[in-house]
Amino acid sequence: MTSQSIEVGFVRLDPGVPLPRYAHHGDAGADLAIAEDCELAPGERKVVGTGLALVLPDGWAGFVHPRSGLAARSGLTIVNAPGTIDSGYRGEVKICLLNTDRHTPIRLSRGDLVAQLVVQRVDAVSFVELDALPDSDRGAGGYGSTGGVAQWLGQSTQRTETEVGK
Repeated sequence: MTSQSIEVGFVRLDPGVPLPRYAHHGDAGADLAIAEDCELAPGERKVVGTGLALVLPDGWAGFVHPRSGLAARSGLTIVNAPGTIDSGYRGEVKICLLNTDRHTPIRLSRGDLVAQLVVQRVDAVSFVELDALPDSDRGAGGYGSTGGVAQWLGQSTQRTETEVGK
């Protein structure tokens, strides 16, 4: 199976910042660098620029994800992950970073690769108001409704009143 290749136009707002690039053939996300030095104190968030503006084709969107290595090593993540870049947006791509570490500041330098850009096809939908939703196997079960790992392992997910109150 081969993937479709599309052209994504861009303007370098800062010619010294590395262009998005795929680390390996077949990667879904292209690494994004930042255009400024910054430091994030524990728990701090900051919007940083990439020095790039994109032109995504109609029917496509860019999604900015955290880099897993940085998240694991230092606790750096993206607040609104994934950040969404709509096809009509023409401003600088910016990333809202968050230091989740409780004790250690994170220092980043201009040119550091801090996020990944995934470009995907997106369909427009027509929203249709209904009087009621049709039934489904899942129903309205939301957060935690599947029981998590314990249920997959065949363990009971029933909790006594004492356990629920703890």
